[in-house]
Amino acid sequence: MHKKLFIPGPIEVKDDILNKMATPMIGHRSKDASNLQRDISNNLRKLFFTENEILLSTSSGSGLMEAAVRCCTKKRAAVFSIGSFGDRWHEMAVSNGINADLFKSESGSITTPDMVDEVLSTGKYDLITITHNETSTGVMNPIDEISKVIKKYPEVIFCVDTVSSAGGVKIETDKLGIDICITSSQKALGLPPGLSICTISERAVEKARTIKNRGYYLDLVQLYDTIKKKDYQYPSTPNLSLMFALSYQLELIMKEGLDNRFNRHLTMAEYTRNWAKENFALFPDEKYASVTLTTVKNISNISVKKLIEELGKRGFAISNGYGDLKEKTFRIAHMADLTLEDIKELLLNIDDILSIS
Repeated sequence: MHKKLFIPGPIEVKDDILNKMATPMIGHRSKDASNLQRDISNNLRKLFFTENEILLSTSSGSGLMEAAVRCCTKKRAAVFSIGSFGDRWHEMAVSNGINADLFKSESGSITTPDMVDEVLSTGKYDLITITHNETSTGVMNPIDEISKVIKKYPEVIFCVDTVSSAGGVKIETDKLGIDICITSSQKALGLPPGLSICTISERAVEKARTIKNRGYYLDLVQLYDTIKKKDYQYPSTPNLSLMFALSYQLELIMKEGLDNRFNRHLTMAEYTRNWAKENFALFPDEKYASVTLTTVKNISNISVKKLIEELGKRGFAISNGYGDLKEKTFRIAHMADLTLEDIKELLLNIDDILSIS
């Protein structure tokens, strides 16, 4: 039995999108491949509200996160973390021999603009990483406020992890001054895993050109230059099957309308938060609660493991808490092509399970 996924990722994927992955292959050096990538890039620019170039990588979002910190740090990277995935960005930097410092917030808390200002004012850093939406805690950073501070430091390359928010939340990349904005396919975009996507500014590309050891497969300069010189083609073989699905999904997203899509995500989030407050509690401050995932604080001390097992028997999947929060919280994702009716059905089943347990 297939379990409908309400987990942080991979997310539920519609049958018509899965079917698009069965599209017959084309030559990845053909004009058809160039046209496919050009159409994808043009629609992604609309989604990200940017004029910057779009890069794809056959990897998870971690691939382009690693590429960003490796290719664009010359002096030192300031890595801000509000959870496990911010920590991972720091680990990537260190493992690549990049000078980097980690600035952690307490679990469930945000990165504050004042924290960023204090760190960047030292002049030690030429790259900063921010996690927009942290799925381990259900916190969404105030990216608008943070970006205003970062604009005071034009020498700093601004990188943002929007892996679990892009496609579900409005992210005005150019207005925010983001140099590299990264996401992946299996979250709010509603696709299977396997593609990483980023926007990249000219400023970031020129900075990367000054870095000697950028790696090979994830060299952002090579990816960028090949697209420009070879008419939207890549230096290595791309994941054509996922690109067919992405192209189709982006058409559906544009047909739904970006504002309608963002409002649908917010409506699902607000409904889930209200349910959580009535029955349990929210783990983060509601002001900074994620729009694509709700982390519920288990103040009733139910068995999260048992709840997940019982939901599985009914054809639903949610996630327990991440790491140390395993039984202290549980997580309900509401992103991609899920609807309010899907959320209501899930929560009714949770209510029923809790009433008879």
